[in-house]
Amino acid sequence: MKAALLSDRGVVKVAGDAARGFLHGLVSADILNLAPGTARFCALLTPQGKIIADFIVVEAAAASGGFFLDSPRAQAATLVEKLNLYKLRAKVMIEDLSDTLGILAAWDGAGTTKYGLSYADPRLAALGLRIMLPPHLAAAAAAELGAALVEAADYDAHRIALGVPQGGVDFQYGDAFPHEADMDQLGGVDFAKGCYVGQEVVSRIEHRGIARTRAVPMHYDGAAPPAGAAVMAGDRQVGVMGSAAGGNAIALLRLDRVAEAASRGEPLTGGGVALRLVKPDWVRFAFPSEPKPAE
Repeated sequence: MKAALLSDRGVVKVAGDAARGFLHGLVSADILNLAPGTARFCALLTPQGKIIADFIVVEAAAASGGFFLDSPRAQAATLVEKLNLYKLRAKVMIEDLSDTLGILAAWDGAGTTKYGLSYADPRLAALGLRIMLPPHLAAAAAAELGAALVEAADYDAHRIALGVPQGGVDFQYGDAFPHEADMDQLGGVDFAKGCYVGQEVVSRIEHRGIARTRAVPMHYDGAAPPAGAAVMAGDRQVGVMGSAAGGNAIALLRLDRVAEAASRGEPLTGGGVALRLVKPDWVRFAFPSEPKPAE
């Protein structure tokens, strides 16, 4: 088992009598049925359906109460600001706890720890366990889990190998819809719940099947293509490179343009590096050259 302290993650707390209903009415997942110690992947969106921040919500034990948002640290202040804009007279308290709490990820094994608040990553079982705790306790928690404490880059390589996108590198906050970030594939959108901010746009994309751009896993050989490099098919750009490590990468691609390139036999390159599409088991949308799934 391996464990890594993720320095790029922050923590936002939402507490108070109205916290559950407050969050449920804003975010893309169902919070009403969230139980203590379990987690949901979701996002706060703009009214136009773009991602302001994606995060994992976990409910604390009843004794301490409240909901903790495992979020990108770079987005934590923005998340607090946006939530406060929606608070109005709701009886909720919103705090950025990123200076005192961090996230330890543990994967490739099983274990438990009494340190911090533990929860399974709701996106994919293979992503493992997450523990919210003061960073100075990370080594003790890893030892109790029976995990080797490794660098955050090792976790990033694991995430990339699984094809799970990360905001800020595989897609840009404020510019991507949940479908483009594969949130609909990873349990981040509940299409059966009622209204939330941006819900109408997200539902339209889902029901019309008009998500032409997606974060897509890829393989490469040799040097990693740089993030932000254009993905080319011949002389036509079809996407943008995101994160890459150990021969695995994620790119934001226009699926229709990639399909056209495939029909012409044109190979894909990113920053001059040859790329090959990879379809992981969790993907349900049609890859280029595949038939579209029946509605």
